[in-house]
Amino acid sequence: MEGVNVRRLKDQKEMVEKTLRNVLLEILTVDEKRDLVEIIERRREEKSPCVIVFVGINGSGKTTTIAKVARLLLDREYTVVFACSDTYRAGSIEQLEKHAESLGVPRIKHQYGSDAAAVAFDAVQYAKNRGINVVLVDTAGRIQTNRNLMMEIEKLVRVIKPDLVIFVGDSLMGNDAVMQAQEFDKHVDIDASILTKVDADVKGGAAISIANVTKKPIMFLGTGQQYDDLEEFKPDSFIDQILSKK
Repeated sequence: MEGVNVRRLKDQKEMVEKTLRNVLLEILTVDEKRDLVEIIERRREEKSPCVIVFVGINGSGKTTTIAKVARLLLDREYTVVFACSDTYRAGSIEQLEKHAESLGVPRIKHQYGSDAAAVAFDAVQYAKNRGINVVLVDTAGRIQTNRNLMMEIEKLVRVIKPDLVIFVGDSLMGNDAVMQAQEFDKHVDIDASILTKVDADVKGGAAISIANVTKKPIMFLGTGQQYDDLEEFKPDSFIDQILSKK
């Protein structure tokens, strides 16, 4: 803005908003976009399932987000299988099973305390043997400072070599969500993020910060509890919403 003559208050406001918009757009638009359909189609041509691992802590809405992604894929006529690889949290397998039953999706599970990587591996083999298009892998909602649990997810990713590792973060957690994204990215190199509870986040700060620190794209926004409450992330539209609430 140096060297620019600004005469009126209105001009100042417009210039500041334009500058802010450009800065936000630069942060939220990463060079490497992750197109989910394109990745699935590429794997279909190779006659292999697309494998997606979801990571994030308990309470972030990860399991519900998996169900929402499944609905999105089913609506596009892809076939899906769930891997119940959260063998740590009591009730996690039953929660994903309930979604599977509602959506008519098969699920692969072992007993609680089982090797999470083994569950994911069996789900991938199940998909390969039956020509299923996509494997969606749930994982334990681990506390990012728990080294043993982080090592477990590192092993899972190493064993099944997923096409995507997606961080699911609660947009209402602010800086905590940012730190979680950084920690997961450090251990398993996340490919993209999905932010939940965006309908209740009036400022959008978590999305901006997570995109900034990870340099990875935000793929979707969770906007409610229903299966259809998942929106493709569009930087321009998101910035419009932020600026309209200033």
